[in-house]
Amino acid sequence: MTPRPAEIPASMRQPLADAIVALADTPDDVPGVDDRLRRVAVLAADRIGAVDYAAVASRHGDGTCTVAAGGDLVQAVEDVSEDDETDGDTTMAWPGFRDTAAEMGLGMVSVPLFTGSGTAIASLDLYGREVSAMAPLTAGICAAYDPDLPWPGDTEDVAAMDAGGEELVTGFAEALSVRATIQCALALIMANDGIKDQDAYLKLRVRAAGDGVSLSAAANTVIMSKF
Repeated sequence: MTPRPAEIPASMRQPLADAIVALADTPDDVPGVDDRLRRVAVLAADRIGAVDYAAVASRHGDGTCTVAAGGDLVQAVEDVSEDDETDGDTTMAWPGFRDTAAEMGLGMVSVPLFTGSGTAIASLDLYGREVSAMAPLTAGICAAYDPDLPWPGDTEDVAAMDAGGEELVTGFAEALSVRATIQCALALIMANDGIKDQDAYLKLRVRAAGDGVSLSAAANTVIMSKF
C-alpha cells in the first residue's frame, strides 16, 4: 500500500508541494499573493505529466485565468504572450479559459487554494488532453480530503500518480492540515475571548507577526496552551 502523505519539513518539500503549503500559511494581506498563485500554476504545468494546461482562477474574478502551459505547449503560449505584449513567460491572462478548455475537450481537475485565513481565494484548474491520465489526480485529491478512500495505485481501479501528481496531492493534503490547525486555533480564540472569526484571525495574525513565526506555528502555540 502506498504510504499516505505526512507533514514534511519545508526544507525537504518538492517545489510544487512547498508552494501550495506556503500559500495556506500566508496571511491574506501579504503582498505578492498573485505571484505565489502564478508560481503554483507554472510548477503544476511543468511537473505533472498528465497536465497540458494549469490555470489559476480567482474565486471573485471575472472569469479570466492565469494560464501556464506544460511540455510542447509552452512555445505556443509564449507565441500568444508575445502577440498580446505580455511579459513573455510561460503564463498569460486568458479570459473565459474554462469555456475554451471545455470546447477543446480537455479533462479538468480542480483544486482549491487557501490562504492563512482559511479562505479559498482561487482554484488551481488542471487540464489534460488524456482524460484517463487525469483520473489518478482526481482520486488523489479525493483521498487527501478523505483518508478512508484508497490512494491511487492501491487498487486496480485507478493507476498510480506520477511524481508530479504525488507532489501536488502531498502538498494539498498538508495544506489542508495547515488550514485545519489554524482554524482550530481560531475557534479556541473565539471561545476564550468571545469574539468573532475575523477578530480572532486578526489576533492570531498579530501574534504571529509579533513572535516572528508563521500563522500555523502561532496556531500550534494557541492549541498547546489549551491542553
